[in-house]
Amino acid sequence: MITVNSIAELRKLVSEAKRSGKVVGFVPTMGNLHEGHLSLIDKAREVSDLVVSSIFVNPMQFGENEDLDAYPRTLEADSKHLQERSCDILFAPPVQEIYPNGLAEETRVDVPSLGDYHCGASRAGHFVGVATVVTKLFNMVQPDVAVFGEKDFQQLAIIRKMVQDLCIPVQIIGLPTSRETSGLARSSRNGYLSSQEKETAAKIFKLLNDCADKLRSGEKNFSKLEEEAKAQLAQDGFKPDYLNVANPETLKPSDTNDTSFVILVAAYLGSTRLIDNISVNL
Repeated sequence: MITVNSIAELRKLVSEAKRSGKVVGFVPTMGNLHEGHLSLIDKAREVSDLVVSSIFVNPMQFGENEDLDAYPRTLEADSKHLQERSCDILFAPPVQEIYPNGLAEETRVDVPSLGDYHCGASRAGHFVGVATVVTKLFNMVQPDVAVFGEKDFQQLAIIRKMVQDLCIPVQIIGLPTSRETSGLARSSRNGYLSSQEKETAAKIFKLLNDCADKLRSGEKNFSKLEEEAKAQLAQDGFKPDYLNVANPETLKPSDTNDTSFVILVAAYLGSTRLIDNISVNL
């Protein structure tokens, strides 16, 4: 595996691969890699000839009082994991390489509507930061295929629409959420949790499954379902941010005519913000 820190070095390697007819696969990350990330690398390896992964903790997607400074940076360990999974190129740029003129002067990418709900309502500007950095990374890497996890369901929906709207020639592949044996969705932020908190955190997935069962049983009072689920989260020791039943295409609140749903949840356990989701098709 080759590690590069500049756009010029990256483009030289990718251009050489493309000239020889190779399909380029890409997995963007913020590092602190876990098995969920590495399963995305495996998928990229399966569908492409050259696998590029980036590690960049993107300051634009962090709001005030969020954990940018505390976000774990484990480049040495991450590099070893990527090498073991046969990643070809690691792109690990400094902030000034991505935002040479500083964040205040940066052109921004905003995907309307899909970013208005759920995490977008709770974290102002978050998805503008995500859309902007992913657009920039796509332009830097110029991949044929990019692989993302479905744990960040709203993020994936926004990236799909952004690629469509901006005519970016990259195929987006989403992989099911990677989970620990307890059902807890794998996340870099799980590293903030104690072993006892991890046991508690696993209750989120159980609650999502209980909500899904109610929808399958014919529950149509979505607001009642949401309020009962948030009350259960609070009883289990969480501080609920949201639990919403939404249309999986528009991400708007579901109505009684829908036959497909996504249940999205965000909740704090201590100071750690956890997200998860589950899809339901009737």
